[in-house]
Amino acid sequence: MRNAPRRMLACIAHRMGRLSLAALCLATLSNISTVHASDERRTPIVRAIENVRDSVVNIHGQKTLNPGEDPTIHGDSPRRVNGMGTGVVIDERGYILTNFHVVDGVQKIEVTLAGGGDFVATQISTDPTFDLALIKIDCPHKLPVIPIGTSSDLMVGESVIAVGNAYGYENTVTRGIVSALHRSVQVSDAQGYDDLIQTDASINPGNSGGPLLNIDGDMIGLNVAVRAGAQGIGFAIPVDKAMRTAAKLLSVERLESNWHGIVTSDKPGEHSEMVVDSVDKESPGAQVGLKSGDVITSVGKQEIARSLDFERALLGHKPGDELPLVIQRKDQVVNVTLVLAAMPARPTADEDPAWNVLGVRLTPVGASEFKQYQSRYRGGLMIGEVRPGSPAARQGLRHGDVLVGMHIWETVSIDNVNYILNRPDFTDLDPVKFYILRGTETLYGHFSVAQTKKVAAR
Repeated sequence: MRNAPRRMLACIAHRMGRLSLAALCLATLSNISTVHASDERRTPIVRAIENVRDSVVNIHGQKTLNPGEDPTIHGDSPRRVNGMGTGVVIDERGYILTNFHVVDGVQKIEVTLAGGGDFVATQISTDPTFDLALIKIDCPHKLPVIPIGTSSDLMVGESVIAVGNAYGYENTVTRGIVSALHRSVQVSDAQGYDDLIQTDASINPGNSGGPLLNIDGDMIGLNVAVRAGAQGIGFAIPVDKAMRTAAKLLSVERLESNWHGIVTSDKPGEHSEMVVDSVDKESPGAQVGLKSGDVITSVGKQEIARSLDFERALLGHKPGDELPLVIQRKDQVVNVTLVLAAMPARPTADEDPAWNVLGVRLTPVGASEFKQYQSRYRGGLMIGEVRPGSPAARQGLRHGDVLVGMHIWETVSIDNVNYILNRPDFTDLDPVKFYILRGTETLYGHFSVAQTKKVAAR
C-alpha cells in the first residue's frame, strides 16, 4: 500500500507524457496544501494575524539594569542584559511605537521586520509617564501600518489576541479574553499604570510594546505588563490612550518645528473623529478660521480619524507648504487651505513666568482629552518639561502631570497661570499650594517661590 501513490503518479505521468514525476509530485503536494487551507481552517484569528503580521516588529538591544530593577540581579553591581520587546508600525515611513521601558537605556536599538530585514532604530521621542516611546528605522520601502481600532467599546469576555517577541521567540501569537477593564497596576517602585486592559492572553517578557488585537484584527491595546507570580494575567494600555500619546510624540511642532497652532482631541468609537478644541492666536490654524468644535475629516488625500492621522499628514512638509483641509462644521462642509509656518521663538524666561518662577513648560489639555482624568476640575495644563533645581523639580513634578489649580484659582489656561504669578500679592502667598492630576490621582504640594521671584526681579 505504501507504493500505491507513487505507482498512481507514475501512471498519470506516463499518460500525460509532459510532466515528470517530480514535477507532478510538487504540483500534487501544492494542491493538497491549498485544499487543506480551507475556509474552516482560516478562522477569524488566522485572518486577524494575517492582517497585522507585517506591521509588528521585534526589538532587541542590550541595556544596563541596576539592582532593584530586576529581581534576578543579586548584589550591588549593575549588570548588562539582553533586552527584548515588540513594536508596531504607526507610519509607513518607519515610525514605530513601543514601550519606553523597552528602549530605555538601550544604546543600539535593533529592529527585525516580520518578513525579514534588520535595522538599527533611532529614538525619536518618549513619554515615560505613559511608558511609550517613538522610534524610527530607515527602510527602503514603505512599511504597512497596523490597523487601529478603538478601546472605547471593549467588552469583558470578548476574544483578544496578543502578538509579540515573547522570551525572544519572534512573532509569537497567543489568545484569550478581556478579563477586566480600568485596572491600576504598580509593577515596580518607579512604574505604575492606570486604566489598563486586563487579559488572560499569555503576555510574557518580550511582549511589551506589541499589539493586543480584537477578533477583527484591529489593535485595541498595547501590551505593557505581566503580573509577576501570577498565571494568565497580563495588561495592555488602551489603544485610544496610546494613540493620543503617539500623536504628541509624532507632533510636527515637536519633531520638525512646523507650526499649525491647532489643539485637538479624539472622539473614539466605531466612527472616530478628530475635533478642534482650540486654536492658538495668530497661528496658521487661526488664519484660516478654524474654530473650536470643527471636525477635520481630511488633509489632502489623507483621511483623518484621530489626531495621529493629522500629525502624520503634516509630517515631512515645510513652512509655506499649502495643505487642503476638509472641515465638518455642524451641518456644513468647509474647505480651507492651511499654510504651515515655522514655530515662533520660544518665550524667554522673562516672557514665560511659569518657566521663570515655577520651572515648568505648560501646554493646554483639550476639553475632550481632559475627560479621561474623570476629575471634578474643568481643565488643566500639561507639564511638558521640568527645569532641574526649580520649585517644581523640588516638589517632584514630572512630565505628564496636569496642573489644575494654584491656591484658590483654577489653571485651565496659560493666562490663568500668568494672572496668578503676576499678582502683586503673589509672594505673600508663599508657599503656594498647587494641585495636579497624575493618572487617576489628585495630588497637591507647595511651591516655595519667594526666593525665585526675588532672583527674577533682579
